Amino acid sequence: MAAVIPIQRLPRNEVGSPSTTSVGSSSSPTIVLPQKKWSSWLPLLVSLVVLVEISFLGRLDMAEKANLVNSWADSFYQFTTSSWSIPIVDISSNIDEVDRDLVPGSCEEWLERQDSVEYSRDFDKDPIFVHGGEKDWKYCAVGCKFGVDSNKKPDASFGTPQQAGTAGVLRSMESAQYYPENDIVMARRRGYDIVMTTSLSSDVPVGYFSWAEYDIMAPVQSKTENALAAAFISNCGARNFRLQALEVLEREKIKIDSFGSCHHNRDGNVDKVETLKRFKFSFAFENSNEEDYVTEKFFQSLVAGSIPVVIGAPNIQDFAPSPNSLLHIKELKDAETVANTMKYLAANPSAYNEMLGWKVEGPSDSFKALVDMAAVHSSCRLCIFLATSIREREEQSPKFMERPCKCTRGSETVYHVYVRERGRFEMESIFLRSSNLSLEAFESALLLKFKSLKHVPIWKEERPQILRGGDELKLYRLHPLGMTQRQALYNFRFKGDTDFRDHIESHPCAKFEAIFV
Repeated sequence: MAAVIPIQRLPRNEVGSPSTTSVGSSSSPTIVLPQKKWSSWLPLLVSLVVLVEISFLGRLDMAEKANLVNSWADSFYQFTTSSWSIPIVDISSNIDEVDRDLVPGSCEEWLERQDSVEYSRDFDKDPIFVHGGEKDWKYCAVGCKFGVDSNKKPDASFGTPQQAGTAGVLRSMESAQYYPENDIVMARRRGYDIVMTTSLSSDVPVGYFSWAEYDIMAPVQSKTENALAAAFISNCGARNFRLQALEVLEREKIKIDSFGSCHHNRDGNVDKVETLKRFKFSFAFENSNEEDYVTEKFFQSLVAGSIPVVIGAPNIQDFAPSPNSLLHIKELKDAETVANTMKYLAANPSAYNEMLGWKVEGPSDSFKALVDMAAVHSSCRLCIFLATSIREREEQSPKFMERPCKCTRGSETVYHVYVRERGRFEMESIFLRSSNLSLEAFESALLLKFKSLKHVPIWKEERPQILRGGDELKLYRLHPLGMTQRQALYNFRFKGDTDFRDHIESHPCAKFEAIFV
């Protein structure tokens, strides 16, 4: 097998104006003096300050010394002729530290300049190229091309890699129980660098959910069918207990209209979603019970406003629009209990309608955050993943490792961190102060920065109008860049401000990804 470039496992707007945001403040020593009383001392004060500053410039050449001294003198003169209420730094308190850390302008401005290192590859001029049959994505956050080009070495190709320096990509929406190579560990063993499956733990998840494909917020229609539930099951050899569960439900006097090949009793030549709208319940029975393997069976039930009865993913609640919106047969022994619940709900309209309340009130933020991921097509997310990996490798070079990433003045340190929205590529600068290095301060600074940029969430055009909200930004999750979607959405949390502070202090120019809802 040809050697391949190592690809780090990372999840998925252009950099705005160099505006800065800082959190917290540290009051500098302030001298408050009457302007008239001190006006006669002004020349002497200017001279003293200039002499003090000259002593700090031993490492600068003469031209730089002269320019800097003139600049400081002018600044001091402007200060003394303005309001005395402006705080000034007591530069005599710690000569060594001031000499080391004093920089022109604010720490934020200095870090913005010093940490700005140009990357060697411009993805607008030299887009990510993936070998394989795909269309190009004009609106992807990074330059992104698919296809065949014999004159260009691809960054990645579908299938195991064919040449050194090209990442092998596995993409499949099938269950790993039917296709073992779709298991992430197995895929790595077979030489794939990037895995794209329904698993939210894969590098670039490819789920069945999408605002564009499913009209999830479609209104509920009257339930006119005599049968309680509808089933569309055609694979009668599924690798779980779904057919046995169907038999148990029938024995429990649950009337089922079966439109598929299995237990067939109704003509299957119908529009599935339109048919489901007339039934109180829909059997969303998958062919295997696998984490995150949730297909169109479930999402079509949500569109139809028919309560899904699920056999499949053990973590199906992660995909639920509200906590009380589905029935789950986890094991075959649960089928009898679920049958009794179905009969109770069918006989009690208020309880039944409560399970569909999310259709009126809107789904949970957790559900929106999950489905919003698909607002960026998986092919574009693949390009973002590749471009992010390329930049992270380059950031291990000396020119990037030499970035200061923080600026200290006296007892105050300003940290330079970067944030982007999930589905975007370029990062935005955020500045945090050591005097207020907390999660709350970070989130406030982030929201302030993105609001100043008039940021529009990437899902805005994809969601149904009823779920788009106003212009306010709502932060749902904030996590270090490089996590899988399972970690980002469900598993990761900083363990308080101390954990967050440790992360900032130990990760120079730390990068984060934000999920807005």
